[in-house]
Amino acid sequence: MSSVGTYPLTHLSRVLTRASLSQGALALGAQDPDLARILDRLGEPPLWGRRPGFPALIRIIMEQQVSLTAARTIYRRLYCHLGGMTVEGVYALQVAGLRDLGLTKQKAGYCHGLATRVLDGSLDLAATARLPDDVGRLTLLAVPGLGPWSIDIYYLMALRRPDVWPQGDLALAAALCEVKRMDSLPTKEDQQGLTSGWAPWRSVAARILWAHYLATRGQYSPQTDHKRIQQIRFSRS
Repeated sequence: MSSVGTYPLTHLSRVLTRASLSQGALALGAQDPDLARILDRLGEPPLWGRRPGFPALIRIIMEQQVSLTAARTIYRRLYCHLGGMTVEGVYALQVAGLRDLGLTKQKAGYCHGLATRVLDGSLDLAATARLPDDVGRLTLLAVPGLGPWSIDIYYLMALRRPDVWPQGDLALAAALCEVKRMDSLPTKEDQQGLTSGWAPWRSVAARILWAHYLATRGQYSPQTDHKRIQQIRFSRS
């Protein structure tokens, strides 16, 4: 049996739920005074998530290297044009049709390539989600357009794994800098050291720090679901 702080873990589900988020928040608050202060001030963070599958990955591709407002606009345009974000619809548009709807040539290629892999069966997203995480990550990394940050966000938000830390996320780096009273943004190596002790609840810690980031910028409401967190601008891999 393993433990974090004073809270034993007899079983840790692969999927973060509201109940296990509460368990993780209690454990992290008992272990780390900085996280405890955020929890005392804001309470538990929202579960913030996305439905796993093809639409989530298309959305993540669109969010790379642009503001999330711009990505959301293009995603909605494509969604409305197709009447839903389907594999068949994205494939049928081809790269040229996707570009006509506002995607860059590179992202249009990534989205069409993802649809092609799903349609021809070389990528089974449901089966990938059931694989051990290290194997599933390698499967997704083989898909052009999906880098480490994108896959981390997919595993954290869509598959809701409880122990993911997206090291390319600028909002989390800024929150760590503030909470740990650092002189500059932590590097990926710094983040690994700072967050390693939060395992197996690093996805919960990320949500706590996202809440802090939003609250200190006047953008946080615990009643608001994941739409608030989608307004943060991230660094993309």
